[in-house]
Amino acid sequence: MATRLIRASDLVRVPWKNGGGTTAEIAAFPEGSGFETFGWRISMADVTSDGPFSVFPGTDRTLVVLEGHGVELDVEGVPFRLDRTAPRLSFAGDDMTTGRLLSGPIRDLNVMTRRGQFTHRTRIMDSGVALLSEDTCAAFIVAIDAAFDVTVEDKIHSLQALDTLYLESTQDMIQIAGTGRALLIEIAPVVSASEDAPAR
Repeated sequence: MATRLIRASDLVRVPWKNGGGTTAEIAAFPEGSGFETFGWRISMADVTSDGPFSVFPGTDRTLVVLEGHGVELDVEGVPFRLDRTAPRLSFAGDDMTTGRLLSGPIRDLNVMTRRGQFTHRTRIMDSGVALLSEDTCAAFIVAIDAAFDVTVEDKIHSLQALDTLYLESTQDMIQIAGTGRALLIEIAPVVSASEDAPAR
């Protein structure tokens, strides 16, 4: 099974879609795709001021606060507070969204999937054992606030804070050992009704 360690220090920053800041792309499919053409995209951003989010029509997204005191999101007029106790929110990329920092800058992670092509799931974990869902085609483990050792097929991958381990689909047990929190991201393709129908 293929794995790839993505160091936070190696990420390249690019402008936000709306030009209001920068983001570091962790991975995207297809590789090299832009904002209008990705099937899925995972990125990390530093947010230093209040302001609007870029609109991504036809996508579903999840935002996770990795560092800082948090942010209050206004999604189509509905407020949501994201902080260490409740760091995640899933919402439509079509929604008009603005962010207000609670107390200083934050660093966040953003997962987006193109609706009708892919879906995604996120889970915050401590040390333990994880098993990917059967429909997962790609998975990522992000060390949020401390170093982690991730064991896959008897090979140990050492992640520092904010590093990411990419995994192809596997039904092997994944062992995660560390003192902080890790984020597990699973990407799955959308199966059409015709593809899912039994053969006659």
